[in-house]
Amino acid sequence: MDDTSQALITIGVLLLLGLVADFFAKRTKLPRVTLLMVMGLIAGPSVLDALPENREVWFPLAADIALVMIGLLLGAEFTKQRLKGQGIGLFSLALMQALFAAAAVGIVLVLFDVETEIALLLAGIATATAPAATVAVVKELKSRGNLTDTLLRVVAIDDLFALVLFSVLAAAAGVVSGTGSSGELIGDAAIEIGGAIGLGIAIGVPAGLLTGRIKPGEATLLEGLGIVLLSVGLATWLGLSPLLLAVVTGITVANLAKHHTRTFREIENIEWPFLVLFFVLAGASLETESLENIGWIGAGYVLLRTAGKLLGAYVGGRLFHFPETTNRWLGMALLPHAGVALGLALIAAEQFPEFGEDILSVTVVATVVFELIGPLATRLAVTRAGEVPHGNDPAEPDDIQLETPSAE
Repeated sequence: MDDTSQALITIGVLLLLGLVADFFAKRTKLPRVTLLMVMGLIAGPSVLDALPENREVWFPLAADIALVMIGLLLGAEFTKQRLKGQGIGLFSLALMQALFAAAAVGIVLVLFDVETEIALLLAGIATATAPAATVAVVKELKSRGNLTDTLLRVVAIDDLFALVLFSVLAAAAGVVSGTGSSGELIGDAAIEIGGAIGLGIAIGVPAGLLTGRIKPGEATLLEGLGIVLLSVGLATWLGLSPLLLAVVTGITVANLAKHHTRTFREIENIEWPFLVLFFVLAGASLETESLENIGWIGAGYVLLRTAGKLLGAYVGGRLFHFPETTNRWLGMALLPHAGVALGLALIAAEQFPEFGEDILSVTVVATVVFELIGPLATRLAVTRAGEVPHGNDPAEPDDIQLETPSAE
């Protein structure tokens, strides 16, 4: 069978797995994200090895498209009206939870005689969250409230803080090992962050001016899909973060366009198939044999990152006067840990090859753990916060919509 036929058949089967996930989600009340990840893990090389090898070619594309769609919708949360009176507090809260996660992992690992370079690099990686998994759970449950609003905004900007903190800590690791230049690593991060922000604005300004002048329907679908593919292509070509670029584009469009919700609703209507591919293939990429290589460091990383997120979100929320329910449950909702973390781990392995195997093993295993239990934790958090509508049926994808702020 030729590669094209094989790819099309595989994609068709994976999309149908989305229906299977819906079926079991309704009956088990497990998040669809977790079910899709488990299906991917079973179909992947660690168990059945039933997927074609050429998936490694188109998985990154499917992942980038999914992340750009998520980023655009998250960016739409940052309108002037919704941020009024809490902008500084929100960014401070996001920074606080990232700093606590990094400090918990880095300091404790050093105290237990883990090599300083490894501790610093893992501390930087620990800051990252998984926007795709978090948003998928929120949309599945149709949750609404202070916790949900804060959660969506924090994960939208967490990528930015993760890149900055990782770059600083990686620079410190380079200085400790005597093999790296702090200026070089920080400079590369500045270029990546600045490039993503600049390009996001460059795409968002004309898109924002155009949106609202196009009638709803097929025209706005073309506009939304065009923005998504343009963002993915440019981010890939220039080596920029597609998620950060998309968040900035979404913010720009949401604050410039008079009827910005039209385009975002069209993106919502087409994103689920891409998310199904993303989560199943992400599950297939997880390798369970990595469990044998990490020992207590991996277990410590999982526990310390969890403690840091929980404590950082609570302390930050109290300091900046967020509602008590948000303070109590936000950290748990931020536990998913995936694509950004793996990307940072690959960068660390490239910059510090002598520590690469240990860093990758710990991160991969942590990803397995957090991607399976993280969505459950997010679901528990928003449910305990009382923000899930009574009688909600989470297994109706056609009815799921993440409400974007209306300017109409």
